Amino acid sequence: MPVLVLGGGITGLGVLRILARAGIPSYLAAGPDDLAFQSRHARAAPGSSLDGARRDLRRWLADSPLPRAVLIPCSDHWVSAVSRLPADIETRFPFSVPRPDALETVVDKSRFAALLARLRLAHPRTWPVSTRDDLAALPPDAFQHAFLKPRDSQAFFARYGVKGFWVKGVAEAEPRLAELTAAGLGVQLQEYVPGPPVSHVFIDGFADRTGTIRALLARRRLRMFPTDFGNSTSMVTIPLRDAAGAVEAVQAMVEALEYRGVFSVEFKQSQADGRWHALEMNARPWWYVDYAARAGIDVIRQAWLDAQERQVETLGDYQIGRRCIYPYYDLFALRAGQGSTVRWLASLPGADQPVFRLSDPGPSWREARAFLRRKLGGATGR
Repeated sequence: MPVLVLGGGITGLGVLRILARAGIPSYLAAGPDDLAFQSRHARAAPGSSLDGARRDLRRWLADSPLPRAVLIPCSDHWVSAVSRLPADIETRFPFSVPRPDALETVVDKSRFAALLARLRLAHPRTWPVSTRDDLAALPPDAFQHAFLKPRDSQAFFARYGVKGFWVKGVAEAEPRLAELTAAGLGVQLQEYVPGPPVSHVFIDGFADRTGTIRALLARRRLRMFPTDFGNSTSMVTIPLRDAAGAVEAVQAMVEALEYRGVFSVEFKQSQADGRWHALEMNARPWWYVDYAARAGIDVIRQAWLDAQERQVETLGDYQIGRRCIYPYYDLFALRAGQGSTVRWLASLPGADQPVFRLSDPGPSWREARAFLRRKLGGATGR
């Protein structure tokens, strides 16, 4: 059965490449200028425009000329839309994603914090805030090292290009909260867990329709940008035992949520107590999903099998010490003092990259042209 990939970017590109290696035909539903459409593996989804899918996915799928296809959503908004599809559409377009209630708990950062508290899992102190009164009621030490974190990360990042705003007190938080409220973006105040990028570990994996975890992979962040709460730019796979506490926390989350589908959970080890503090959970493929597949953990094929209610194999061993670097953003991390340029150049050979691929050069050419346009535009004052 073919796959209909909903959403592009780096994540959609990685999913297309995984499916191509597995010999699974795919179609891409993304904007015409999307990075993923530069891939030689990209075929546009047949049917009406993508705007129709964004407005009403059920109707768009019902009118699709595709007889059947597995749905692989590649963003928070797409996975939310897929999880709410009715049974008659799911029969024709099956999928492996969490139930709407479980998904809402994961996507809404305030509900996720409440879940962690209920399970007594280590996590940063978190306070939902929506009014000035909420800010005034916070404990005196709440602003010692805290930031406003969005409840809907995708919408927030699309508007501001960052993952949160530092605030040092009520006076600084009030205007930010008013601005965000006016934009329809809910937030919470969260304690920042101090520590270098290497304190971050991600546990990636997949749970099938029975709630059984069929794959787990641990990767350690080496560099990130922005330096406070940005995205990983360099990482390496590590043994699960090196983050045993984080693995146990993921197992507890999956069981409590009766979770189904792909996941990636971010943790940061506290320098104060040594515990792994859960920061957030992605309920969908992530930027580096192809890197995980190349290391031996192919959660996309597992999702494809599970959607069809076929047997999903359990994946155990994966390649330890496999590295991945996103060169463009990693250069910014280096300039921020996170490494040596000479050592960085020496580290590039042998590392996976999320965009560059000799066998699929189109996306990297697209990025290179965009980079040159930005540089030339800045040099000429445009």
